[in-house]
Amino acid sequence: MKKASCCLVAILCLGFNSYAQKTATKIDRKAVVECHKVLNTEADPLSSLTVGNGRFAFTVDVTGLQTFPEYYAKGVPLGTQSEWGWHSFKDTAGYKFEESLKTYHINGRDISYGVQVKEPKRANDAGNWFRENPHRLQLGNLGMVILKKDGNEATIADIKDIHQELNPWTGEIKSHFTVEGETVDVLTYGHQEKDAVAAQITSPLVNEGRLKIRLRFPYPTNDFADMGVNYKSIEKHISGIRFDNEGSAGIEHKLDDTWYLTLLKWSGKAKLKTWLPHEFILSPESAGNTFAVTCQFLHDPMLRKIYFIPSFADTRLSSITEWKNYWMRGGAVDFSGSTDERAKELERRVVLSQYLLKVQEAGAYPPQETGLTYNSWYGKPHLEMHWWHDVHFALWGREDLQERSMGWYEKIKDKCRAIAARQGFKGIRWPKMTDPDGNESPSSVGAFLIWQQPHYIYMAELDYRAHPTKETLLKYKDLVFADAEFMASYAYFDKATNRYVLGPGLIPSQEVHNQATTINPPYELTYWNWALGIAQKWRERLGMSRDEKWDDVMGKLSVLPQKNGVYLEAESAPDSYTNPKDKTDHPSVLAAYGMMPYSKMMDTTVMRKTFDLIWSDWTWSKTWGWDFPMTAMTAARLNMPGKAINALFMNVTTNTYLNNGHNYQDGRLTIYLPGNGGLLTAVAMMCAGWDGCKVKNPGFPKDGTWKVKWEGLKKMP
Repeated sequence: MKKASCCLVAILCLGFNSYAQKTATKIDRKAVVECHKVLNTEADPLSSLTVGNGRFAFTVDVTGLQTFPEYYAKGVPLGTQSEWGWHSFKDTAGYKFEESLKTYHINGRDISYGVQVKEPKRANDAGNWFRENPHRLQLGNLGMVILKKDGNEATIADIKDIHQELNPWTGEIKSHFTVEGETVDVLTYGHQEKDAVAAQITSPLVNEGRLKIRLRFPYPTNDFADMGVNYKSIEKHISGIRFDNEGSAGIEHKLDDTWYLTLLKWSGKAKLKTWLPHEFILSPESAGNTFAVTCQFLHDPMLRKIYFIPSFADTRLSSITEWKNYWMRGGAVDFSGSTDERAKELERRVVLSQYLLKVQEAGAYPPQETGLTYNSWYGKPHLEMHWWHDVHFALWGREDLQERSMGWYEKIKDKCRAIAARQGFKGIRWPKMTDPDGNESPSSVGAFLIWQQPHYIYMAELDYRAHPTKETLLKYKDLVFADAEFMASYAYFDKATNRYVLGPGLIPSQEVHNQATTINPPYELTYWNWALGIAQKWRERLGMSRDEKWDDVMGKLSVLPQKNGVYLEAESAPDSYTNPKDKTDHPSVLAAYGMMPYSKMMDTTVMRKTFDLIWSDWTWSKTWGWDFPMTAMTAARLNMPGKAINALFMNVTTNTYLNNGHNYQDGRLTIYLPGNGGLLTAVAMMCAGWDGCKVKNPGFPKDGTWKVKWEGLKKMP
């Protein structure tokens, strides 16, 4: 399998510079986007393509449907997922979340955290149960059955003459291939309002009765990942044809307490039948070479009315219309005319990242790391990653897509207030790994993370900058203030040193540090100071007095720890950068400046020296996809645009961008959307700058090798 076909489309895009000659000041957005169509000429399991609307996504192989899901299972799987599709196995043991709690004595008092323990066994089992349940569902596999002349079913090896294109401008996947010399052409679209996918198939095989549609329902796993190919355990779920009308049908699927309906609509005459348990075959019967089918998933078990299923034409129009609207609004970047050979590839990554993030995670819930393609961490979102997933939407002028998932915090506030109260803090404490209802997932690392806490304030501030009205302030103020209330309560006042301390009972964003001893990591200190200051501004904007406790915490917050002229990973780590383990995972000391505005806490001379040390001495092979844009942002703020570009192109496996635009990590995480989101955030900042920045395109070298044109981007705080 290919891991890095990064430059394939850029090389094939011979017209990259053709639109550079245009004299109009506005960017030819269609030309920029269509320059980076994705092309597949072989069945590469890492090059599957996706259509969707941000709440539902459907990933296809080279046939334009999910014909060979087992073949793609170890690459980028052929997932069908929605934001509503969740399932829990039956809890026959009656576990309670309290069984996962462990008490720690921290700063003079007992505090309980939901963690993973090996002993006693009951607590271990309870912790595992609440990590694994609920888990996101793979809703079904919609593919083709192609029969060869001898009657046997075609395999992936029989698919020849492959030519498949994804056009991000329209959301269209156009697939061409042959089987034993017979051509098959497929057009695939995702509906932009409904959880539906539609395909039109044109082939002599349709008329010959040798091409059929197959719908299979896999059974969920309780594994870290779910690739949607578990066809075992057939006795554990129920599926059947609920209705079968002329031109449409409904198939129900029930798993424990989860029920949903799959609707099919087709052109011409066809017969639907159950083929195997949880496997249904739709066989076209009318003469002709063209057959169209729509597959829609519904999750409301109370629906008892006539269903409106969009046709292929409806779905096609929905896709073309919405994608044009998406690309024509908000930000755009054009690197044509640049002589740096990396410019084409950067533009490709930018265009395809915008496509993927709109498809995968523009819904009403914080997304999981692998979007709506396949489960990682059981399909659950990680709230510390919400910044990396969604902040780019606001910086690219599409803040409405960020706003969608912010409403979810209002729904879970009572549970999060209860977490803070259980631990003896005021306000609301946001969990790290959670489910759609806001329940904690036990974790011996995640329970001690705190850097997810200020994200809500950051995103609310971005929304206010886009809509600086009293209405915006009233919309978010309660949670902004409850968020700040927790942050001020969490900071421990050390009377002996007359200062506020973060930790212990803290694991920083660089997760290699011990919660029992860690205090004062620089990024978390800086973020605490900035977010409390923003919360105070919100009070002032609303005509309220400043909160005295918040001011006290900001005024007496511990200084950023340093030694020998560089910032330490934490005050509790005086030997930072000497132990090999200390130079792995996220180099999040850099986030104290790259993600944060300049403040009085920051000495940029010290940060520059810290950057140089990390750049030369970090174990970059043990980092994650968003570490490279984070490093680029820090370099840009330090007036090192050359290093910013170099960071985005660091030759490290976790900085790989596949042919389909996905940020690849390793065999376990073949896609990692925080990397894509981080890339877009970094590029927006490198173009538009940040508050107080007077330099044009501050993240790009001024030696004439980069020609950067952009519009619609917003400054970063």
